[in-house]
Amino acid sequence: MKLLKVQLTSNHNIFIFGDKHEGSILSSGAGWNKLCHAMNSEYDGCSNNYGIEGGDDIEAIMADDSRFSADKLTQPLPQEQMEKAVKIRQPIKHMMIVKLQGNHERKLWRFGDIMEKMCEDLGVNYGTYSCKVSVVDSKGQMMFKIFDTHGFKGITSTADDPIRREANKRLILKRHLKRKFNDCAVMIKHHTHKLFVSSPEPELYLYDDGKKIKQGYTNTPYDIENIPEALRWYGNAGSFLTLFGKDMSGYAEVFELDPVELGWLVLKVRNRKIVSLEPVFI
Repeated sequence: MKLLKVQLTSNHNIFIFGDKHEGSILSSGAGWNKLCHAMNSEYDGCSNNYGIEGGDDIEAIMADDSRFSADKLTQPLPQEQMEKAVKIRQPIKHMMIVKLQGNHERKLWRFGDIMEKMCEDLGVNYGTYSCKVSVVDSKGQMMFKIFDTHGFKGITSTADDPIRREANKRLILKRHLKRKFNDCAVMIKHHTHKLFVSSPEPELYLYDDGKKIKQGYTNTPYDIENIPEALRWYGNAGSFLTLFGKDMSGYAEVFELDPVELGWLVLKVRNRKIVSLEPVFI
């Protein structure tokens, strides 16, 4: 667990992404190039872009791993994967707030802390497996806090109706994150490769001013220590790993996982306020 404080401009975008799985032939290089281009461009009228990466930068699967298959004999070894991962992050390393360790890097703990070494090579903060980021303005005033973890639990729903499936996924995501820290306006996990957001849900309430009945909607500042769980932003940050490959079968296919949409999240902040947390599909 790492606690970080960063000073950002009043208007900015934070790109939140992960699960590149460098070294796998199912990893989307074109998708990664789109991310790097987007981070080095103007996004929704703002070019103050930053990044948070959530781990599983590399595939890191050895021959004694249950996920190993014959096709991996032709893929780069973890050392080469690390070198390539560092190389392709050169165009965005100066924008990075923090990088997390994923379960794939963690699996090779016998060889040392792979992610810590990559962060050292890139000159980026190492957030361990989970981190909290306190975002302050140019005067040092708190804007909001982000909790980000690579995650470990899966998010699935067997509901037949797509509306119920989506609702179930959002509820599961909130259940995984909501009790971790009450002072975080934004709560993120990775690992599942799913890309979706659960936005705050303001509720109608009534009150009176002594003369007439009025209405309002639940709201809260984001610089307090106990933000109501229904008024936070929750996100599952997607991946760059496709499910199927030609003439081969990856472990996700073998494990009978369903296809997912590739991409990342963008947290949009304008005039010090969170405007949205939105998925970007590729």
